[in-house]
Amino acid sequence: MSEKLLKPKIPVGVVGYGSYVPRYRLPAKEISRIWTEGTGGVPIQEKSVPGSDEDVVTMSVEAARNALKRAGISPTDIRAVWVGSESHPYAVKPTSTIVAEAIGAVPNVQAADWEFACKAGTEAMVAAMGFVGSGMANYALAIGMDTAQGRPGDPLEYTAAAGGAAYIIGPAEESLAVIEATYSFVTDTPDFWRRAYQKYPEHGHRFTGEPAYFKHVSAAATEMMEATEMQASDFQYAVFHQPNAKFPQRVGKSLGFTPEQIETGLLAPIIGNTYSGAAIIGLTAILDEAKPGDRILMVSYGSGAGSDAMILQATDALLERRTAALSTKDYIARRTEIDYAEYVRMRGKLTLK
Repeated sequence: MSEKLLKPKIPVGVVGYGSYVPRYRLPAKEISRIWTEGTGGVPIQEKSVPGSDEDVVTMSVEAARNALKRAGISPTDIRAVWVGSESHPYAVKPTSTIVAEAIGAVPNVQAADWEFACKAGTEAMVAAMGFVGSGMANYALAIGMDTAQGRPGDPLEYTAAAGGAAYIIGPAEESLAVIEATYSFVTDTPDFWRRAYQKYPEHGHRFTGEPAYFKHVSAAATEMMEATEMQASDFQYAVFHQPNAKFPQRVGKSLGFTPEQIETGLLAPIIGNTYSGAAIIGLTAILDEAKPGDRILMVSYGSGAGSDAMILQATDALLERRTAALSTKDYIARRTEIDYAEYVRMRGKLTLK
């Protein structure tokens, strides 16, 4: 196995997982109605929108509680709570400490917030692998969660959604899915950014495609498969970062994956791009239906830019414990449609000062 791969000395895996998707949905055609008078095409069907009383903290708590239900452990057994996001509610005050307090993991716990655009969630997962895999802790909680961000009228507004997932990383022998290896591919490619005091992110338009998303996702996946001597046919499922519906399908096809292998984890058309949670919430949908022995390839992408690739294999324990919490499909089915006016009010896009 290649020395480029990141593999802990102590085998680890996912002992618990949970997702959260807000119930509110804004149809893409509603955004088009306002900004293009309904004449433009839309990249997805609709996107999830957090309620006025929801943020990264509240959504992370919900996902973390679901992960705890599946793990069947006490929150005090968790020795790290790490929250990856690009929409933390505070500029100075950690999201992670609030989440740790809410789930009952304090005070004997390490806590920190993570940032790397849309791969902050997998970044926290890789760190949790190292934390548990080194023997420093039995369990670590990694979360990727974001709220909808997008300037009114900007193309991002169509896809910038809300939601994410939480993963408790622990010993492989207790796992619902063993993490066999991970690999990270990173360069300085500034395709998407938001400076301090800037409310909405900027993006490099078409620059975000070939030199950013496709280069990094393809390279991470290819390196991972070559190093493990695997090919697309060795996996039952694959999930890629999904800023829209087309990108993950295109990159999957180029890597040799069939539409059927990608279908389960492809949630972008119905909930949009959940940023830090985009790849990992797709993984929750796969774990909700995978069979023991199934192999899964997950590849995230974060602007700036980088990708984390991860290979997981489902265990027998998955069948017994995944029903302990709401499935991702359950959250997607809880749907309340809103119009653009409600969306603007709920997301605070109108200011009176």
